[in-house]
Amino acid sequence: MTIETEAQLIDQMTTPSPEVAEAVGSLDGDVAILGISGKMGPTLGELLVRAGASRVIGVSRFSDSQAQADLDARGIETIKADLLDDEALGALPDVPYIYLMAGHKFGSTGNESLTWAMNTLLPAKVMKRFSKSKVVYVSSGNVYRFSAVGRGSFEGDPVEPIGEYAQSRLGGERVAEHLSSSQGTELAIIRLFYATELRYGILLDIGQRVLAGEEIDLSMGYVNQIWQGDANAYLARAFPLCGTPACIWNMTGPEILSVKELAIQFGRRLGREPRFVGEEADTALLGDASALVSRLGTPGIGVDEMMTWVADWLERGGRTLGKPTKYESRSGRF
Repeated sequence: MTIETEAQLIDQMTTPSPEVAEAVGSLDGDVAILGISGKMGPTLGELLVRAGASRVIGVSRFSDSQAQADLDARGIETIKADLLDDEALGALPDVPYIYLMAGHKFGSTGNESLTWAMNTLLPAKVMKRFSKSKVVYVSSGNVYRFSAVGRGSFEGDPVEPIGEYAQSRLGGERVAEHLSSSQGTELAIIRLFYATELRYGILLDIGQRVLAGEEIDLSMGYVNQIWQGDANAYLARAFPLCGTPACIWNMTGPEILSVKELAIQFGRRLGREPRFVGEEADTALLGDASALVSRLGTPGIGVDEMMTWVADWLERGGRTLGKPTKYESRSGRF
């Protein structure tokens, strides 16, 4: 399979599998995605529509009116709202199924107050507003301490968030957990480790640097990756994972990947010699998603296929979002 256009890319990520269609078909009510205009929200929303959801509502500030119009055209009912505004949040329709995807990462350094408001205060507001709903809260693997290379963090491992972004994410999880228990709200906290597609992601970052002859920092020498379409498919099936007390699940690919080896492989595909700077540390931000895989199955797209698609996309000059992941940060500053 070759992906030559954005339309083909979106189709690949939003075509429901039989398992997704069955899970979405079993939902007995409407679904709302809070913070839909991020990198994953639009394709998750379209996947739910194509899988037969009765009604999908997407909520965002929608600073880009064209992005809102595009979601409307894909069958997603959009609502423009500032989720931090109590009146706007209270005016949202009651729905039994909520995805909380709103958050603030890039630009968090230098704007720490907004980061804490979005990542810690907002989850509390959402949990109170939708106390009778099932809530899937997409958090971050950044809450963990760095793992020894060769073993990713499990859900029960100690957390040791580095930097204010990661700290605020853990704060959001903790208040959401508290309200899940005190209110009886069914909650699943999904700790995501870097979803990737052709316009954004760690593989794209590495491939772009190889192609441009730029140095690749090896200080964060190992990473996890999951194809965004597979991450969407997991999320579409996530409501049965909710519980009270809250249930926590890691979401990422099953492999621990060497940044250096990924760059070398991209070099072979792109006819370039990678350039490196720094040395691989003996720890990295890594997660183990074996619990989720045991429950929902392995991701459908492997790393080799992702890399083939990314290399071909780069050679074609495909559009990217221009948003580096900053995966190499060991300081927690984004």
